[in-house]
Amino acid sequence: MTAKIIDGKAIAQEVRAEWKVRADALKARGITPGLAVIIVGEDPASKVYVGNKVKACAELGLHSEHIALPADTPEAVLLAQIAALNANPAIHGILVQLPVPKHIDSAKVLEAIAPNKDVDGFHPMNVGALVTGNTRFPPCTPYGAMKLLEKSGVTIEGKHAVVVGRSNIVGKPMALMLLQQNATVTICTSRTVDLARHTRDADILVVATGKARMITGDMIKPGAAVIDVGINRLPDGKLCGDVDFDSAKEVAGWITPVPGGVGPMTITMLVANTVQAAERAGK
Repeated sequence: MTAKIIDGKAIAQEVRAEWKVRADALKARGITPGLAVIIVGEDPASKVYVGNKVKACAELGLHSEHIALPADTPEAVLLAQIAALNANPAIHGILVQLPVPKHIDSAKVLEAIAPNKDVDGFHPMNVGALVTGNTRFPPCTPYGAMKLLEKSGVTIEGKHAVVVGRSNIVGKPMALMLLQQNATVTICTSRTVDLARHTRDADILVVATGKARMITGDMIKPGAAVIDVGINRLPDGKLCGDVDFDSAKEVAGWITPVPGGVGPMTITMLVANTVQAAERAGK
């Protein structure tokens, strides 16, 4: 068996086209969806991510503001910047690129963003709404992973989904979103005993651990859908996921590559959340 490769780039373009129609409808009413992205410091990876987000907004004709602050910016200054954006009617979504420098309390920053502009889905109010199945903004990476499953024709209802990783950004919300689609969900952590026993029982396997190639082909159920959220840089400079792609693709039914799988969808769903925020604001 050779897995069907889930092409995140192609699906991202398809989904962006769907949301561009909605963005254009807003613009016809005189409303241009606006996203503000704040970055504090000079982290190279963060700068690349922010650049990609601004580029995605431009592709869909959205208004975007890129606010770059020095690494020594006081927390109070950052919070004041967020407050100004909260009050700006031209901005429908606000995102602070994480991580922030250590002298800034990231929890305080996320709580400062108005819940109706929290397009990353990290505000405690939106996280709580995710638990009840009624969030305004699903976190972008698991939202993108769910869209990949949907567009690939993978059945979720009634299936056993295993999520490896319990981060607030991916693992926990991914499990909740799978539950909402009537999957039976198991969450595994770094302390799970006999991890392979659980992963081999998964019809849908989502891996988000930050450990390169930790899931190998012999840990996967034949025919399973494998969503690899990880992205790791190897000593030779190449990128790889948390799943050993070469061995896994010989067993799985569907699999996402790294790069080119979940990554493009994360930014796509950020744009989707921004357009949706503008739609709500324009009602």
